[in-house]
Amino acid sequence: MRTATLGPVQREEALARMAERELDVLVVGAGVVGAGTALDAATRGLSTGLVEARDWASGTSSRSSKLIHGGLRYLEMLDFALVREALKERGLLLERLAPHLVKPVPFLYPLQHKVWERFYAGSGVALYDAMSVSSGHGRGLPVHRHLSRKRALRVAPALRKDALVGALQYYDAQMDDARYVATLVRTAAAYGAQCANRARVVGFLREGERVVGARVRDVEGGGEYEIRARQIVNATGVWTDDTQALIGERGQFHVRASKGIHLVVPKDRIHSTTGLILRTEKSVLFVIPWGRSWIVGTTDTDWDLDKAHPAASSADIDYLLEHVNSVLAVPLTRDDVQGVYAGLRPLLAGESDATSKLSREHTVAHPVPGLVVVAGGKYTTYRVMAKDAVDEAVHGLDQRVAPCVTEDVPLVGAEGYRALWNGRAGIAARTGLHVVRVEHLLNRYGSMTDELLELIAGDPTLGQPLGGADDYLRAEVVYAASHEGARHLDDVLTRRTRISIETFDRGTRSARECAELMAPVLGWDKQQIEKEVEHYEKRVQAERESQRQPDDQTADAARLGAPDIVPL
Repeated sequence: MRTATLGPVQREEALARMAERELDVLVVGAGVVGAGTALDAATRGLSTGLVEARDWASGTSSRSSKLIHGGLRYLEMLDFALVREALKERGLLLERLAPHLVKPVPFLYPLQHKVWERFYAGSGVALYDAMSVSSGHGRGLPVHRHLSRKRALRVAPALRKDALVGALQYYDAQMDDARYVATLVRTAAAYGAQCANRARVVGFLREGERVVGARVRDVEGGGEYEIRARQIVNATGVWTDDTQALIGERGQFHVRASKGIHLVVPKDRIHSTTGLILRTEKSVLFVIPWGRSWIVGTTDTDWDLDKAHPAASSADIDYLLEHVNSVLAVPLTRDDVQGVYAGLRPLLAGESDATSKLSREHTVAHPVPGLVVVAGGKYTTYRVMAKDAVDEAVHGLDQRVAPCVTEDVPLVGAEGYRALWNGRAGIAARTGLHVVRVEHLLNRYGSMTDELLELIAGDPTLGQPLGGADDYLRAEVVYAASHEGARHLDDVLTRRTRISIETFDRGTRSARECAELMAPVLGWDKQQIEKEVEHYEKRVQAERESQRQPDDQTADAARLGAPDIVPL
């Protein structure tokens, strides 16, 4: 299919077109749910707009555990419907919708009691596999297996011998969450949605009781647009209550922010061929393979401070190190931590028993005519949330609208991916790139890899690795600005790539080269390049300082020491 380009010209055109005529649906917020909602609406034939105050996935949707999973622990809570729904979505993503982005990942669950725990946990994992297969989309993953202690230590030598009596191994899936959202936005744009980031809703247009549009400020250019729409979908996650406040209406539910932090450590610090899932007194702890690193997480604590930049405190980091070290033969130290990131989960907290029980489930409401609110849920089930939101919006449209079709709409880059993967050696020979580089591109861009190869053909220096982060090619930085909507250096180092958490310097060594590669695409002069680099370095400095603070309040104050946006 034809892919959409989200460059600076297309962004300006999108804002202008959204203001030209009334849309059927305007989606506010481009996290995974908002981007999915825009795709759902556009593929039903509705004229659709999508606006985001910062960058695609700049909130919760770039700071997750990066897992696509059914939620094994929800089985223990007897929430079978949620698990069954999530497992179906996991299968769809692996097999049909995004095989280039979503990959299987094995997990080892250490057992500490010989008989009852193996039976209890084994029954749960067996049910998990059975529910996956019964969904009709679970045959692509291996089934779980029981391991003795000796066999478990063979696949995970990093574990202490006295930390387990045996183990279970099962499979889930993972993805790069921010890259997935950027691909989702491009897919929505390919089906006709008008998409603009750095476009903040500052107010709603009303006609009597009805919401008929939004006032949107171009954060980059400074202009303001009145965008009229027959239905608006508020998909702003932890900002839901703030967005609702703009219309002065009391919400039917409230969204509470729960902070989760993750540590990133180099691959050689934990000797294992499999991920790990460990029980804690509050929840579970994951050790997740991530390229040449491991992701260790997560925490689950209330957060009522700055939502844009949640901060990880020293206490958060110590909590994760203490729990993961309880099973490791060679403990991790602070010096092993190359990256830290914190995100906020949008949990539903209602004013009645019915809504407070929703927790990590999602809900959709129509608080006033013309405005739909969708909140809660989990990343894996974003497509179901999007469907429910558009279904609700359709009730307010006086026309017949086609049902949801996103179950059969692959994301851009998915079509032809497997054929290209099979021919990756030929691509490497034809382009002169090492086959490992070709595999890297295919697993990030799928069949859109051809667009990056065209850039490299036009300028062979773009085929060279990026200084300070040689897992990435220089072409990927240019492509992020020209095709994926990256507007600032932070967008590239933090979300289009994951250099900010994958290197010990957190991207500062790559910052200047990246900014100079982006400059021609975005029209930056030398002064703006300097501003971009200085802003990024201050951000890293503020994050490092926050991670030395003892608690949330002091960590938040330290993190707010860096400005939120680069002045133009």
